[in-house]
Order: sequence, then C-alpha cells, then structure tokens
Amino acid sequence: HPPPVATTKEEQKRLLENRPDQPQDPKVLRIAIIGAPNAGKSTLSNQLLGRKIFPVSKKVHTTRCKAQGVITHGDTQLIILDTPGLTNPLKAKRHKLDEAMLTDPWDSMKHADLVLVLVDVSDHWTRNSLSKEVLKCLSQFPHIPSVLVLNKVDILKKKFLLLEIATDLTEGIVNGKKLEVKSAVKQDSSSSAKLPLHATQASPPESKVPGSPCGKEKNQAQEGSGLDKSSGAGGTGTGEAQGPKHHEPEDVKDVKGWPHFQEIFMLAALRGEEVDTLKRYLLMQAKPGPWEFHSDVLTNQSPQEICDNIIREKVLEYLPLEVPYGVTQVTETWEEGECGELFIMQSLLVPRESHKRMLIGRGGKVISRIAQEAGQDLMNAFLCDVCLKLKVEVK
Repeated sequence: HPPPVATTKEEQKRLLENRPDQPQDPKVLRIAIIGAPNAGKSTLSNQLLGRKIFPVSKKVHTTRCKAQGVITHGDTQLIILDTPGLTNPLKAKRHKLDEAMLTDPWDSMKHADLVLVLVDVSDHWTRNSLSKEVLKCLSQFPHIPSVLVLNKVDILKKKFLLLEIATDLTEGIVNGKKLEVKSAVKQDSSSSAKLPLHATQASPPESKVPGSPCGKEKNQAQEGSGLDKSSGAGGTGTGEAQGPKHHEPEDVKDVKGWPHFQEIFMLAALRGEEVDTLKRYLLMQAKPGPWEFHSDVLTNQSPQEICDNIIREKVLEYLPLEVPYGVTQVTETWEEGECGELFIMQSLLVPRESHKRMLIGRGGKVISRIAQEAGQDLMNAFLCDVCLKLKVEVK
C-alpha cells in the first residue's frame, strides 16, 4: 500500500530530508509524462501511485506546476514527473498561466530516463497526430527513450481504430521495426470489443526471450491487436541503422507522428484498466542507481500544495469556463486535533460579486459540494479525518 502524505509542513520536510532507506542494489527510473493539456497525465500519475495527490479536472491546465510522485516497489524507485500540459505562449496568456508552465515540461525532460507520451484517443480532432509542442519536445531530446500511451480507450467505441491511430502516431515504426496492420482483424463489434488493450509492442516472435515475464503477455497482445512488425528485409525501418533520421525541432510542421517509440500501451487511466501492465514495464526499465527519496515519501509537494490543488480542481469542475482561473486561495487555519484529525479553513477570493454568487450557489449548494468532495479526497491522501471549511469573499 502506498504511504499517506504527511499532514504538516514540518513532517513532510523531515521526510524529504530523510536519507533514503535503499536496499543493497537499488534501481531507479525517472519518468516524464508529457502530452497535450487534458490527455489524462495527472489521472495516470495518481493511478500509478495508488493514491490521489495530483489534481484532475476536465478543464485544461489543472496542473499548474511540476510535481513529483514517488513509487517504491521492492528494490526499485520510480519517480514520476507530473508536468503541466504542453502549451504555447498564446494559449498560456488566455488562461493566465505563468511563465513556468511553458518551461516546466522542458525542465522535466532534461532529468528524465524515460518519457511517456500520453494521447487521448477519445478526442477525434487530435488523436491521429501528436501536438506540435509534443513533437518539438521529443525532437529536442531524441536520446531519451520514449513510450506511446494511448489513453481513454474505454470511451472509443470502434476499437479497430486503435490500430490506425497507433500507425499514424508512430509513422508505422516502433522500436526500429515496421508496424503491420493485419487484415485478419475482424471488424465486427464483438471482436473489436475484445481487442486486448495492452497492445505492447513486442520484439519479433523469433527473438522472444523464453521465460521473460512479459513475453507471453506481449505475444497475446500482438496477436489480438493485429499489430505486427515485419522482420523481412526491405520494409521501412526494419533495422536501427536504416531507421528514419531524427526530426529537427523546426521540421515538425508537416510531421504527424514519432518513429522512435520503443513500445505502445493502450489503457483507460480513469478506470485503472491496464495501468498495472504499464507499471510492471516501468519497473523492468529501471537501471541500477541510488534512490532519491525515503520509501515513506509519496510526493515532494507540501501538504498545503496538495490541499490547494485539490480544492482548485473542484472549483474548476463546478464553475463556468474563465471564472475559476481568477480565484485566489488563502489558507486561514491548518490544525491537527487530539485524535489526529485535520482542521482546514480556506478563503476563496474572487474578483467580482457575480463570481461570488456563482461559487456559493443557490442555498450554498455549490460551495458545500466543493468542500465535501475536496475533504473526501484529502482524507484519502492524508489517511486521516479531515474537516474542511471554505468561505468565499470578493477581493
């Protein structure tokens, strides 16, 4: 079970300063999760961690800063860099985002051993090509191994479209081998519904390592999904040497996909489907190296940051478009009771009287719903009783 988050700033500081309690042969992997805003990066991070510490909302730019999540499993530590959605200066200005939101994803990449590129396959406008910002990011760091993660596959009614999407996003090449879509995939509703979601790209069948823990799983995934790599000569990108050249950042104008992904995963992060398959893969990718954190650490965020983010998530959820981006949060009270319960009082400052009315809602319904839901999330993060009170004032 993942450890709870510390309830006080002092306790969290002590945990972060604690020397890592690492085993004799520790392994570590730093993972940057990048993607367009609202692709599900925070949802996936929370599922991998096993506890909700990153804010999640249908509105874009819920994640405002770079934060780390820590998974300690046996002798391995995975460090997840949950980054803001990759955006451009024009959109940043529209959502009143600060400068850090444009630079943080790039900073995360500099420190990553592996990058997960998350794509929302339920969005038919964007699912067949990687965003320009994601492509720029990948072409800037071509030496960092990357993995394609197709998210929200549960929402996609026509499962056979996954093959087409995977081909577009990889330019038909995964791990230096050509992807082939077998025509044998029956496109009736029953077979497409049973299409395995973890269509992890395996190496060609003849090079299977016997006894490899993922071997069997990958084999099944390959057969069922109809994704295959041709190992015959003459196919484009059949060997690393003749593989496509890396795109320079300025070349991404007419490019849809990235031909250097090592694997493809298909999952539904919100429901937790196939997240364990991805987690096992990540644990296997870890390299020998010292841990960065004590095993009791789940995140490097302070308890107050987690609280602010979760309340802001609910405000974003229940208020119309631009209103939430103007809300300022001020924590008035943060006290621990005798039985370990947590008392939190926070003021939400809004610029206009009309915003105040919206946030309170008729008969105080909206604000009490926000407090109730945020309080429940905080209980799950801190693993203690939380009494959360919110008041709304005009700045």
